[in-house]
Formats: sequence, structure tokens, C-alpha cells
Amino acid sequence: MKPNSKILFLALAYPKIPNSSNLYTDLMEEFRDQGHEVFVVAPTVNENEVGLNEEEGIHVIRVKTLPLLNVNPIQKGIANVLLPYQYKKAIKKYFKSDSLDLIIMPTPPISLIDVASWLKKKYQSKLYLILRDIFPQNAVDLGMMKKGGMLYNFFRKKEHLLYEVADEIGCMSQGNIDYVIKHNPTVKTEKLHLLPNWQKEIPQFSDDKVALRKKYNFDDNFVIIFGGNIGLPQKLENILAVAELFQPEDKVLFFIVGQGTEKAKIEKLINEKNIQNVVIKNSLPRDDYQNIISVADCGLISLHENFTIPNIPSKSLSYFNAKIPVLAAIDVNTDYGTIIQDEVKAGVWAPSNEPNLIKEKIDLLRSNPQLCKQMGENGYHYFVNHVTPKHSYEVVKSQVKRAK
Repeated sequence: MKPNSKILFLALAYPKIPNSSNLYTDLMEEFRDQGHEVFVVAPTVNENEVGLNEEEGIHVIRVKTLPLLNVNPIQKGIANVLLPYQYKKAIKKYFKSDSLDLIIMPTPPISLIDVASWLKKKYQSKLYLILRDIFPQNAVDLGMMKKGGMLYNFFRKKEHLLYEVADEIGCMSQGNIDYVIKHNPTVKTEKLHLLPNWQKEIPQFSDDKVALRKKYNFDDNFVIIFGGNIGLPQKLENILAVAELFQPEDKVLFFIVGQGTEKAKIEKLINEKNIQNVVIKNSLPRDDYQNIISVADCGLISLHENFTIPNIPSKSLSYFNAKIPVLAAIDVNTDYGTIIQDEVKAGVWAPSNEPNLIKEKIDLLRSNPQLCKQMGENGYHYFVNHVTPKHSYEVVKSQVKRAK
């Protein structure tokens, strides 16, 4: 990738910097800071800002779309099918350039391959795929789609096209690479390489931790925090089953921060079962959330037990950043548990549908403060040395340079 390259990123969710951020805003800021001209195509944050806007030195084409997040599967499906047409129309109107060096496309959504393929052909650009969602199989795993059905076959063809058109494919883990190869024998394996999740480092909370714990009524509890989407993939019903195993005198508190399609259902279950040791809060700005994490005792990962694809949740990076251990309640098909427990040595894991085993892991952590501290340090060391946006930028840069 040459210096001062022109980059176009096709985003599904791209919040306004600096009000909010995610792993993709972090990466685009890194491309900007490395001297590249960055364009982003993304849904509107509010309806008054449709079109080309300058956001923190990045050219952002905001597109009015149907709701894409926190909606039911039918609404989400329709919105994703329409998305490529909406993006293509906006690009034609606002992207006035005679050159484009690199297109970066993440999954989800898989439907944007049509736009990426059109841009690649028009500008003779390289296409880098960030594979973060193996679709449509994940929808099959969650019972949202029937394998072999018309909709499944439609998206499966899109998936094949995705792997064929991309020049390079960055995968979250070796398990992801192995899965793609096993289920897609025609893919060129030399395209596949590791691109772990990344996150910008946030300074450690340096104010009064005791006061912050008191503010959120953590008191002397062992606080297990969860932040992010509350949807089908997370299946937090499994965590409620674990919470019910603890008695009030155990002083274990589950603190959940986020939004999602299953939030109302989870809140209803908490009320119906009168579960006293689970608290749910709305989403918070990243810095505020990171401060709360810093005074928690453990960071929670929860994945649906029916997954057959290897998911690697990015939220663990916030836990690494805060130097707290990770508790992973996950399916047995992901290699995430091996990475966390055996490679990084930053936490423990148990099958997500085995509440008693998860409780054993919690009991291990809360009875071993020194172990928790060491795991937190291990996670932080891994984080700053391997998975910052600069590390990810260097991977993309080297792979694009290698691609023929």
C-alpha cells in the first residue's frame, strides 16, 4: 500500500467521533494518522446529516437507511437487502474521485459485497475483507434461518462471492481460518490471515475507585461486568441461570450495560424470577464505560451455546485495557476459550449452558485476588503489544502490499 493512498471503508455502524467510537472508527483514525485520505460510507446518525461530511479529518458519506440495529430479524433482513442500492446511489452522488487505492469491507453485512465488487472493478482497486461475521451460518445457528432454504442459498452465494472477490481476508482467529477453509473448499487459502480484534487504548482510571464503586452500588460485591449488545447471540438467559445459583451472602453482582433486541426479555425474566444480583443499565459513552470496568472485578463474555462458528468477541479488549480478568461463558466450537485461558492467560472459560461449571470459575476467581490481578496484567500486556489499531493497520498494510 503506497503512502497517501485513498481508502474507502464500507461501514455498517460508524458513530460520530469523538462523541462515540468503535473498533472501525479506531482503525480509520489510524489510517488517517498514517497519512492516507480516508472516505467512509455509513448510515446516518441523525437525519439532518445526509451526504458528505467532514468528521475529524475523515470524509464520511452519511446514507439514510432503514433501521439496521436493534430491530427484529425481518426488518433487519429487508434493511440489509436494500443497503447496497442505497450505498451505491450515495457513492455515485458524493464520491467525486478518479482514483481509489483500497476498499475495506467488514462483515456484517455480507450484502455490501455488491458495492465493493462494483467499486473494485470501476477503480481497479484492492479489496480487503475484515471477516467478523460468518453469515449465513450464524443465522442458522440461532434458528433465524433454515439451512438449504431460499434465503440461505441467496446469502450463501453472496458469501462465496465475498471470498472470491476479496484480495485479502483478515480473520479473527485460527479457528475462523480453519472454518472458512473447511466449508469453502474453493477459497484461495493464501488470502486468509490473522487480523485479531483491536481497540485504541484508553488511559487507566486514576480517580477515587472506592467512590466510583459506591456510586454504582458495587459495595463489597464481586462485580462481574458485561458491556455490549444484548441480543440472541449473547443469550444472557444463561447468565441469569448462573446468577440464581448464588446466595445474597455470596456477594456476587452481575452488572450489565447495553442495549439490544433481547433486553426487554432479559429485564422481564429478572423481574419475574426476582433475581436480586443482576443490574441492567443503558449504553454509556466508551470512556465512562471503561471507568466502570476499571472498578469491576471481572469482565463477562456470553455466547449462545448453539454456535458452530468460532466467534471472538471484541468486548474482551475493554477488559484487557482495564486490567481485569475475563470470564467467558461460550460455546464449545469457538477457540476463544483457548486463546483467553491458555494463550493469553487472561481469564477462564466454561460452556455457556453449564451454569454450575460457570459458577465454579467465578468461585475460583473471587477466592484468588492475586490470580485475578495476574490475569489482568497478562491481558493488558497482550492488548498493548498485539491488538491496538496500529497493529491492525500494519497487518492490513503488509497484506495489501503482498496481494497480487
